[in-house]
Amino acid sequence: MLRTPTGGAGHGTVTGGDRLMSIGTVLAQLRDEFPEVTISKIRFLEAEGLVEPRRTPSGYRKFTSRDVERLALVLRMQRDHYLPLKVIREQIDALERGEPLQLPVQGPQRELFDGTWEPEGERPTAARVGRAELLAAADVPEEQLAEWESYGLLAPDEEGGYDSEAVTVARLVADLGRFGLEPRHLRAMKASAERDAGLVEQVVAPLRRHRNPQTRAHAEATVKELAALSVRLHAALVQTALGVRLH
Repeated sequence: MLRTPTGGAGHGTVTGGDRLMSIGTVLAQLRDEFPEVTISKIRFLEAEGLVEPRRTPSGYRKFTSRDVERLALVLRMQRDHYLPLKVIREQIDALERGEPLQLPVQGPQRELFDGTWEPEGERPTAARVGRAELLAAADVPEEQLAEWESYGLLAPDEEGGYDSEAVTVARLVADLGRFGLEPRHLRAMKASAERDAGLVEQVVAPLRRHRNPQTRAHAEATVKELAALSVRLHAALVQTALGVRLH
């Protein structure tokens, strides 16, 4: 099993004799402890700045043992503590400064609307917003929100509240509306998002049915990773189709 720092000591330094490894070799080492890890997962963590492998002149990734330890630490904090990548990055930065890790108690957690985290079940409505809050956040009148709902772009729950992500959806729909895009034009985007969600569910379903509770818990982190990758792919495809670059 891979060993990673758990206290005040920083990551091991790279020595001149440190053997460089391919991404396939790294995957083989990590799978002893993380059987669900994939090459795309490693690449995703690299894209998020959580590991920085060297590159050969031909562009191939080469990892050090320190990179493998760092990846294992990231995966362990996701699996055991359900931390978002932003918090994991902060924890690792602190560790490399010689500060001790500040990890929460183990158990399923969720991110609240204000950006804080808490154990599941303590505040069942904390991550939701009311209708008045949604209208204020999107800066739209009641009749406009009702129109969006009629086209299925937003939907309240049985108690009339909304998931906090509805705020982002409402603001984006409002911004697109300023360019003349009406709710009827956005139904295709909604349908595409639902197809993407269905594809993610197919991938994650075996993890959720797994007999290992840690594997089932890992399903939520996998959903978030796949969602992020889907969004990035969609953005890249739109930019390619339009022949533009946003950055």
